[in-house]
Amino acid sequence: MDSQLKNGPEKNNLENESENSAFLANGEQFSVSRQISINQKDTTCGVWCLKGNCLQKFANKKAYVILYGLLGCIFSASFAYFNGTITTLEKRFKIPSRTTGIISVGNDLSQLLMSVILSYYTGRGHRPRWMALGMYTVVLFCIMTALPHFLYGPGLDALSLTKEFQLNDNSTSDSFLTEQSSFLCSSNHKNDTQCEEEGSNFSPQLILFAAQFISGIGGSLYYTLGVSYMDDNIKRSKTPALFSFSYFIRMLGPAIGHGLASICLKVYISPSLTPTIDTKDPRWLGAWWLGWIILALILFIFASLLAFFPKTLPRAAIRKEIKRQASRISNKPMEAEPETLPSFKDMIKTFRRLAANRTLMLNNFAAVFYFLGYMPYWIFLPKYIETQYRQSASASSLITGSAGLVFSAIGILISGLIISKFKPRARYLAAWNVIVGAVSVMGIISYAYLGCEENDNRAPVLPSGELNPISDCNSDCYCDYVKYNPVCSSDGTKTFVSACHAGCKKLIGINGTDVFADCSCLRQENKLVENRVNDINTPINWDFVRPGSCSVDCFSQFYMFLCVVCLLKFSGATGRAANFLVTVRCVEEKDKSVAMGFGLMLMSLCAFVPSPILFGIIMGKFQQQLVR
Repeated sequence: MDSQLKNGPEKNNLENESENSAFLANGEQFSVSRQISINQKDTTCGVWCLKGNCLQKFANKKAYVILYGLLGCIFSASFAYFNGTITTLEKRFKIPSRTTGIISVGNDLSQLLMSVILSYYTGRGHRPRWMALGMYTVVLFCIMTALPHFLYGPGLDALSLTKEFQLNDNSTSDSFLTEQSSFLCSSNHKNDTQCEEEGSNFSPQLILFAAQFISGIGGSLYYTLGVSYMDDNIKRSKTPALFSFSYFIRMLGPAIGHGLASICLKVYISPSLTPTIDTKDPRWLGAWWLGWIILALILFIFASLLAFFPKTLPRAAIRKEIKRQASRISNKPMEAEPETLPSFKDMIKTFRRLAANRTLMLNNFAAVFYFLGYMPYWIFLPKYIETQYRQSASASSLITGSAGLVFSAIGILISGLIISKFKPRARYLAAWNVIVGAVSVMGIISYAYLGCEENDNRAPVLPSGELNPISDCNSDCYCDYVKYNPVCSSDGTKTFVSACHAGCKKLIGINGTDVFADCSCLRQENKLVENRVNDINTPINWDFVRPGSCSVDCFSQFYMFLCVVCLLKFSGATGRAANFLVTVRCVEEKDKSVAMGFGLMLMSLCAFVPSPILFGIIMGKFQQQLVR
């Protein structure tokens, strides 16, 4: 229903805007109506009976950008939370790591299959409500991910480590000694069945995969419709700055997700029970399910608020009407854009039009190669820092999340402000993306020269750099299928894959600490030292190893590595706004949503899905000895 804007302060602002726009191309001024007719139904906030002036004042670009950013923040926090709790999920439901990789790409598969189709059919409708519906599927993803806990409980392993269910006071220590003894050198041949976890339930894995698949639907609608709605309802001169601001808010999500995971995992998986172990024990299982309830509730609230936004923001509708009047008065009518109903035939025609757009396709393929190479970097960076520079798991997560976040935020904000102020040509934006890619390549290559030689020297490696776990001193121990459990020699100079690889045959206690003794690989280096256990000077054979890797000093190399990481985070963030603008400016206005979905489909097909599998195989090949 059409209606006229009422008199008031808002009318004065709109009149000023209309007067500023009421010029022909040759500079002649024309007279436009002081009262511009717009479709009130498309510009009114609210859903059904929940409408009114109190809601209408939020129908502006600032409210949308903030809410869109907050929604993206919690959305990205959910995936960070999943990554932060995946190890606990694997231990609780005995899920193999290779299966976890398949579960993780579930959302990419749904984006691959549905992103283009969804963006085509929903891009011409009420985009805020479609985005809200997509976020409701993410709420369902959170609920389904937590569902296995409520269906199968905390598990017998977790219950047996609580005071309420423990039948034998010595069962905990006995099980610990049994586990430690499995790492000793034994003349009995071990087989690979000892490495396989028994009792794995396939149902939780199906639920988790289905949850990931559903989340991809919501992600497709959020990313494709959200940015096109922003670009259509905001002045082009302000789009880069506001897009950068919303992206900055979204970038807080991973830090929030990892922080929430850290808090929830400190709570025992069954909060009502009293555990007999602490968080440092490897058998500890945290309340991984708790965070999903919190995330689902917050997402539901924000998604409901997003549904209240109108189909078109009022000021954007007025600008379009002014442009239409100016075109009519100047005798140069705007090109007719008939409202064609979505159809399969028109969808195919749209896809062909996008595929023939060389600028769009080249920009998409550049993004594909960028993400294809960067995926293993994002996935394995915390583990790389933990193993290469001997940093704790919490410190590694803090570095990859918080430290990188600061420089990424600075980069995205600065780039948005610069683009808004200087308005560079598209050619310059594309050239800057090339520079960013070159800097990223050089930075990643530099990682090869920022290793820790002292760390490498402490490990049993061959001159070629390959791991050398088997030698003459442990060849009779049958260590092929012993799990990776590093130990350090008594003098702190050599790290072994496990006590079995050190040829140790006994588990003894020294000063209240369990150590592995009678190690054949250390007998040739036996040293006589003072026995300070009983404060007497008695020579003993110092042929034992202690649990854990040998300590190394890699702080100088680590700080250099951290500087390169921050530089790459900053440079990579400066190209986000430029890449977005190139994508939405090189296509017709009606194709913006479909172009975003088309690019998402290509990245899922060529990068997000194959990259974890491809590099997982490569990493598995080089880590084969470590996982045995």
